[in-house]
Amino acid sequence: MASGNTNDTILYEPEESCPPLTAAITGFQLVVVVIALVVIPVVIVVRTAGLPPEYLRWTVFASLIVCGVATIFNSLKLGRFGTGHILVIGTAEPAIAICITALMQGGPVMMATLIVLSSLLKFFVAARLSLFRRIITPVVSGTVLMLIAATVILAVFGILTEVPEGKSVSPLAAPIASAVTLFVIAFMLLRSPRSLQIWSPLIGIVVGSLVSLPFGLYDIDLVQRVRWVGISPNLLSVWPGFDFTPGIKFWALLPAFLLIMVITSFKAVSDTSAIQRVSRNQPRATDFRLIQGGLHTNALANLASGLLGTIPTMTASPSVAMVTITRVAARSAGVWAGAIIIAMALLPKTTALLIAIPSPVAAAYIMIIMGLVFIEGVQTVSQDGIDHRKAIVVAVSFWVGMGFQNQSIFTDLLSGTWDALLSNSVTSGGVTAALLIAFVELTSARRKRLEVDLDQSSMPQIDQFMQDFAANKHWDEPSTQRLRAIGEETVSIMSFEEEMDTSGKQRRLIISAQMDEDMAELEFMSAAYDVDNLEDRLAYLNDEPEVSDEIEVSYRLLRYYAKSIRHQKFHDIDVITVQVEGVRAR
Repeated sequence: MASGNTNDTILYEPEESCPPLTAAITGFQLVVVVIALVVIPVVIVVRTAGLPPEYLRWTVFASLIVCGVATIFNSLKLGRFGTGHILVIGTAEPAIAICITALMQGGPVMMATLIVLSSLLKFFVAARLSLFRRIITPVVSGTVLMLIAATVILAVFGILTEVPEGKSVSPLAAPIASAVTLFVIAFMLLRSPRSLQIWSPLIGIVVGSLVSLPFGLYDIDLVQRVRWVGISPNLLSVWPGFDFTPGIKFWALLPAFLLIMVITSFKAVSDTSAIQRVSRNQPRATDFRLIQGGLHTNALANLASGLLGTIPTMTASPSVAMVTITRVAARSAGVWAGAIIIAMALLPKTTALLIAIPSPVAAAYIMIIMGLVFIEGVQTVSQDGIDHRKAIVVAVSFWVGMGFQNQSIFTDLLSGTWDALLSNSVTSGGVTAALLIAFVELTSARRKRLEVDLDQSSMPQIDQFMQDFAANKHWDEPSTQRLRAIGEETVSIMSFEEEMDTSGKQRRLIISAQMDEDMAELEFMSAAYDVDNLEDRLAYLNDEPEVSDEIEVSYRLLRYYAKSIRHQKFHDIDVITVQVEGVRAR
């Protein structure tokens, strides 16, 4: 076990044997934290769409079963499925808005059919994520997240003051319950210790529900009516089935569901990379095979969600924080968490306690969640900086999406097919962003590429490549010499890295160069000959943090010549990205 601060030491790594009681307690803690992420989105979707309580009970039951089984699969690493780490599967908040639309326009049958069909894309994404790398960029993903948050908030405002039918309730009941929930969650997130912040949503929901009791907002009758153990005989009769002859509304919503599947796939990549980092005492290279296994599990869970007629799933980010807090990363704790979630589905009283949460309380919780989703979208867009092109893409796409969502654009001209296709913000805004990014890619200068052995004997070819690139851009002599020096220093760094590599693998160097106005971007990628699916690995691991290097002299020289430098280490892959300014010859 690594030495260091005891508070930061992982007690049980994923493969290590953990005492059953410790694993069970850790799994229970995790379930308590994430259960709201499993149930509340389902409640919001069904209530906002105005569907009956019987369907709500079915979707909650189905979601618990799917998330529990998927969490066990993810923890065990069965063949090509799973990550072998504690990573709970919850319901997908980004899908809230589009699921509400599907339910309102076509009912449970259409939503189930859309999820089944779109989930098949996730298996393809797991196999070939690199194909989406150039189009579903952080700008597109971030814009879609912002649109999702803005659209869901509009729907949530509609149930913020909702009270149970047939009950005489004070006009102040809903505002007080929602305000208290909002205040408790916000206060804890802003002022409580970090170890308690992860519990803030659950505590806020509990306090809000307790406050709503005297007003009659909390449906005690529902909790009392249901049995303690088992499945209601009428529950299975609510299963929606499928529509094998979908109409125009189905095909109009399908692009949005496909986009959500891609976005949640990238979310799974991020969470799976993070859980690998926090689950070890000694840092390891991120294993892209585990990321692929996590994507396969997510795809299977989404397929199961569609088959059972409930909303899609995605990884639950609090899993990463809980491993840091409990310092238990043993996969047996993840198995316990999945088993407890399944047990909750078979204990109707437990699920009834969650379903009975008043709409104002649930709405206040979702307001916080969607606010964080919006900020996550902003951060995603700006993670590599914002230039004028990115700003235009985000601005145009966001307002196009919101305009069509609120039926404020071309309302007199659009009808029938076009109205059905564009009336959802995720479809109209997301497709707009993807088309704009594709336009930028297609109209950008083509990348120049060179592939050689990573060896000093390849320096003449590399130097000639740099000279030809500079000559093609009509750079002056000082700019050309600077470019040649960057090539020499970067290869020197990577050659040193190869000498330090004890694996004995022969490495290949791939250089790509692209010009943007007077700025050249050079990507030096070193990889072993036997690395498979190189582009997929880069797509999986594109957001890995930069690493420091011991070759400070070479880096000082490189930074002297370059405007910016970024060094990333992946599994068997080393990438140095350099930006350099050039001046055209007069």
